[in-house]
Amino acid sequence: MRDTTKHQGLRNQLANVLEAKGIIDEKVLKAVRKIPRHLFIDSSFEAHAYQDKAFPIAAEQTISHPYTVAFQSQTLAIKEGDKVLEIGTGSGYQTAVLLELKAEVYSIERQHELFKKTSLFLPKLGYRPKRFIFGDGYKGLPEQAPFDKIIVTAGAPFVPKALLGQIKVGGMLLIPVGDTEQVMTLFIRKSPKEFEKHELGDFKFVPMLKKKN
Repeated sequence: MRDTTKHQGLRNQLANVLEAKGIIDEKVLKAVRKIPRHLFIDSSFEAHAYQDKAFPIAAEQTISHPYTVAFQSQTLAIKEGDKVLEIGTGSGYQTAVLLELKAEVYSIERQHELFKKTSLFLPKLGYRPKRFIFGDGYKGLPEQAPFDKIIVTAGAPFVPKALLGQIKVGGMLLIPVGDTEQVMTLFIRKSPKEFEKHELGDFKFVPMLKKKN
């Protein structure tokens, strides 16, 4: 669990790279500068931890590109106290960013190996979501709905109706939609029955899987 001045310097460089790519939210960049991403990945990849790359983690999943994490966080315009549902805890890096943005985070993971690992690891770094849930992200978390924001960190072949139904009026759902490649799609709930849809470009995610394992 070492975090050195060299790591800090690499984080600063990464934040500069993300800024050059269009990340302008200062709170997001500050989170990137602060969170020790090298601790979220296998130590064999540590030398590359602060490049804008995705890496494999447990259970055939990946830790997303830093740009993707920053883009999703910036797009959702997280405000302090926002109640946020994260579908796909994964390594916990996106969770940590949301917590640095002072969100109230509920995070669901369907891979039991990852759920166990990340729910033990994040508190060691001082990151404590409201709840870690081992469950099916397609169902969301109806008992805690509605949410200000819902963020999906895996590629979904379609938009789950359950998630749309769990957003507050005025709230947002950000989800990568598609099979092999995804279109980052933002839904803003305008009224109980009306949603505004925005397509925000192509991304590549591991698939969002149903059921628990």
